[in-house]
Amino acid sequence: MRSFKFNYLVLFIFGTAVLMSCASLKKMKADAGKMSFSLSPETLEAHNGKVNMSLQGRIPEKYFLKKASFVATPVLNTADGEKYFEPFFLQGESVKANNKQISFADGGSVSYKGTMPFEFGMRKSELVLKINATMGKQKLDFTPIKLGKGVLCTSTLVDNSPVTIQGVIRSKNTTGIYNAATDKYQRIVPDKYVADLIYLINSSEVRGQEMSKEEIKHLSTYITEAYKADRKELKSVEISGYASPDGKLDLNTKLSENREGSASKIIDKDLKKNNVNVDLKTKYTPEDWDGFKELMEKSTIQDKELILRVLSMYSDPEVREREIKNLSSAFTAVANDILPKLRRSKITASIDLVGRTDEELNAQAASDPSKLNPAEMVYAASLTTNVQTQKNIYTSMTQTYSDDWRGFNNLGSINFELGEFDAAAANFEKADQLDQKNPIIQNNLGCAELKKKNLAKAEELFGAASGSGKEVSENLAIVKIIQGQYETAAKLFGEGSLSYANHALAQLLSGDNNGAAATLANAPETGRIFYLKAIIAARTAKTSVMYENLAKAIKKDDAFKTLAATDMEFAKYFDDQNFKLILN
Repeated sequence: MRSFKFNYLVLFIFGTAVLMSCASLKKMKADAGKMSFSLSPETLEAHNGKVNMSLQGRIPEKYFLKKASFVATPVLNTADGEKYFEPFFLQGESVKANNKQISFADGGSVSYKGTMPFEFGMRKSELVLKINATMGKQKLDFTPIKLGKGVLCTSTLVDNSPVTIQGVIRSKNTTGIYNAATDKYQRIVPDKYVADLIYLINSSEVRGQEMSKEEIKHLSTYITEAYKADRKELKSVEISGYASPDGKLDLNTKLSENREGSASKIIDKDLKKNNVNVDLKTKYTPEDWDGFKELMEKSTIQDKELILRVLSMYSDPEVREREIKNLSSAFTAVANDILPKLRRSKITASIDLVGRTDEELNAQAASDPSKLNPAEMVYAASLTTNVQTQKNIYTSMTQTYSDDWRGFNNLGSINFELGEFDAAAANFEKADQLDQKNPIIQNNLGCAELKKKNLAKAEELFGAASGSGKEVSENLAIVKIIQGQYETAAKLFGEGSLSYANHALAQLLSGDNNGAAATLANAPETGRIFYLKAIIAARTAKTSVMYENLAKAIKKDDAFKTLAATDMEFAKYFDDQNFKLILN
């Protein structure tokens, strides 16, 4: 009988404790409003594809029971469901755990930072703090505490439309940077052919063996064909007589004059024979020091550096000749290998190669672009704004000139413009195989990676493309906006940006509203431009300007209606009748 009473007593005490525990948690739940929490910033923001939150809280004195524990979870309630941040944990003084401890007598503070990937549905949402309290074996869910509304996601307005570069060149300049001003199609291309008649020492007689040389025969053919061809124009034939820079000046003067005369008679006779009507230009040079220097630089003569130094030190021809002869061993080689080549008449035929007119190029590109040479193909593609025509030309170029990187690169650029990003990437890869490390191709490969949102690889490729055009820095600026490095992005755009919208967005996100407004002032009138103007107006409390630009944005592109309806930039206007009227 005593045992029964004892057990009954134990159960009674235990039950009373449980009820008191439960009641205590209910009291904490009822008084939860005494706790205070604040967000920084007040509205959550999306940057670098993430939503970061910073929460500060204050727990009042005599609130947090010594044996109580909290699991507190910030939650975004969206139309797509609940999105959870990582929870944080609080405990009373008597709880044996390793969490943030809150004093019953003095209360305490809470400092929390969390992050989660951004999703479009978070734009219009509600942030609450869910608390699950425990004390002993009892658990109780508190009424969610409202912390904030929506996610400001202006950073997601970045236009991920990097700009590719088409190649019009084949060679590098001395700095290794490709120059778009070189090697492009020219309708009129100067050309020339040079042949030499060589004379014996102190002679101006043209020998038969000289006239039978292949270069002289080719000269005659070159001149005749140019005179008769439809797409060649013979500009001039010039004859220059020379003497080697040894011997007396008066003798050399007479020699060079006579050599010019004998060569002129031979060439004039050949022109008449081939019915070529062109005026001969003639001149003579008594001592050919320029030719001497050129041949010396190309020679393997042992003391050539000493001889070249003599030429640079002395301008008097007699002193030059004396000093060179003093180098007895070297002069023997000079007399045998250099001087005989300077006893000559040089015949230069200059012509213009006349290419197809724009009309002819257009016609050929339309009928069969494979009949064009590479430079003509690139130029023909530039004559039209029809991207399908450009695509046809460059497709033909990749088939006809499969070793020219420009065909694949430029076809890739057209693919990119048409939104054929996989095809673009494949063509850029082929171009890179043909001309590795070409900065133009590196930029375009970076554009392909940026479209895939491979930011690190895109950034690497844009770095390798540095110096090949303003497009590269602006493409890199897009990467920086996505990464949340707005000030860096704004600097990369600089003056005269190619993308007004992205430049202004970078300024806007870095806090430069005035700079953004100035950038947009002269921008083309697109929906994106008007929408950004509306955001600036909302931020600067220019309500009428905001409404005006928002209406224009929606008129240009109806997609901005849906965007504005959940954009926290306009949160204070959500219930305004004028705002609702614009969206309806």
